[in-house]
Amino acid sequence: MDTVLVTGGMGCIGAWVLYHLVEHNVKAVSFDQSQDRARLNLLLTPEEQNGITFVSGDLAQPGAVADLVAQQGITHIIHLAALQVPFCRANPVLGAQVNVVGTVNIFEAARYNNIKHVTYASSIAVYGSAEDYDEAILSDQSATHPRTLYGVYKVANENTARIYWQDYQISSLGLRPYTVYGIGRDQGMTSAPTVAMQAAAQGQDYHIPFGGTMLMQYASDVARQFIAATQITGQGAQSVTLGTPAVNIAEVAQIIMELCPGVTITHDEVALPLPKDFAARDLYTVFPTVYETPLREGIAETIRMFASPK
Repeated sequence: MDTVLVTGGMGCIGAWVLYHLVEHNVKAVSFDQSQDRARLNLLLTPEEQNGITFVSGDLAQPGAVADLVAQQGITHIIHLAALQVPFCRANPVLGAQVNVVGTVNIFEAARYNNIKHVTYASSIAVYGSAEDYDEAILSDQSATHPRTLYGVYKVANENTARIYWQDYQISSLGLRPYTVYGIGRDQGMTSAPTVAMQAAAQGQDYHIPFGGTMLMQYASDVARQFIAATQITGQGAQSVTLGTPAVNIAEVAQIIMELCPGVTITHDEVALPLPKDFAARDLYTVFPTVYETPLREGIAETIRMFASPK
């Protein structure tokens, strides 16, 4: 039987990955320094969580992950654990220890336990602002130009993956989400649209502190894409950006207000330092199935789940 290690299982995408693994009766091991199951509790009952093995530990500690992989009989790795943009900015050293050293430790764990493929989270943050490029629509072939330490660390991880394929033939697939939204998304630079959905579900107004155009990706879809990535093996070190049509934050606010009459959602006009649009052609080449819930449907489902939690 497959046994999937999910690092960062207490995070938003991690909780959704665990949810889908449980849904399909796949043995899951969650590794996270935090023991706070608040996000997971939004998706799974305590009884449903009994099928998950929870391990608390420090990803940055050499050998900790390798020992866990050996002890638990891990066959697949989905590496999601990371400190988000604000935390990396506040403590760059800790950010590098968790995001960069922690990722090296994941690949070392795979190497010493003869696991030949690693799935991991990169980010749209490897790219710069729209002003950094001549082309209006970026692609996976566009140059990386990170504007944050978080983005710099993700570029380092993609290069780490490349060297582990070159030197040890450990294949990998890194996925670069853009703006992930959905229940459980409560921190990070692009979490505000989800916070707006939560406020609206509770009948409260909310101001999104940025504007502009971006790609919105439903957390459940992102989680399923990470699970699917564990099966794309032996193809070298690949990094692909997740798709979905570009949308203006004003449109997101309008959808929320239409779904929650009487609530006012406002937004700033200043865009975040990220690309405005992206052509995710490589995504459709790599994956036989791409999960893309329509935006309005995903927002409606998120608001419903906030209004009626598990």
